[in-house]
Amino acid sequence: MSVHRPVPPDDRTYRRISGAANLHAFQVVVKETDLHVQAASDLSPQCREALIQQRAYLESFIQAHPDFLTTLTPWRADSPAPELVGAMIDASRLTGVGPMAAVAGALAERVGRDLLVFSDEVIVENGGDVFIYVREPVTVGVDAGRSPLSRRIGLRVAAQAMPLAICTSSGTIGHSLSYGTADAVCVVAHQGALADAAATALANRITRPEDLEAALAFGRTIEGILGVLAICRDQMGAWGDVEIVSLGHAR
Repeated sequence: MSVHRPVPPDDRTYRRISGAANLHAFQVVVKETDLHVQAASDLSPQCREALIQQRAYLESFIQAHPDFLTTLTPWRADSPAPELVGAMIDASRLTGVGPMAAVAGALAERVGRDLLVFSDEVIVENGGDVFIYVREPVTVGVDAGRSPLSRRIGLRVAAQAMPLAICTSSGTIGHSLSYGTADAVCVVAHQGALADAAATALANRITRPEDLEAALAFGRTIEGILGVLAICRDQMGAWGDVEIVSLGHAR
């Protein structure tokens, strides 16, 4: 997934992120987390501090509850948890997947909200999961692997709808665990953890194009989801508050 703009051909495709022409782009990496961020200025030190802090909350919780890292089922909410972890637990419960399915979207949102103290516009991308808070519309391009629809369509996001998270899961690209073979499932929500977990839950249900309708129907039952775009091979389905636009160029 990417917010679309013209880029040099050697740029990493999923890092094509631009929400406003005046935003400054920078990258922050801490352990396994690799963030591409845009803000009013280079906030690399503040971003790194926020990311380290949020990861510390998660790592401490996992140290106390080792099964949290590996379970593929919703986590029991029977102990106090930091805000980041609590959001992951809530998303797990609403979608029926393990809480770590929500980690990338949750981190993108939490770091993004922390950076809003220093910048009134922020875009944070974490492995294809994006938290967006800007003052103008953006188009989020969809990378769907080998699907003929890949990089040909995008989701148009209105400024008045933000802050938003747009998270993607795929059974054919990337390293995330998926039981399905969807080329891309994009979920739009105000909460990054929910969007990420829901994308995983829906992608798990798609092994062929005929599964798109049932997966979208399941998506409608998840409280808090604003919209979904799902792609499997040469077919796609969508529902909710999403505007699909052509990117106007070939793969």
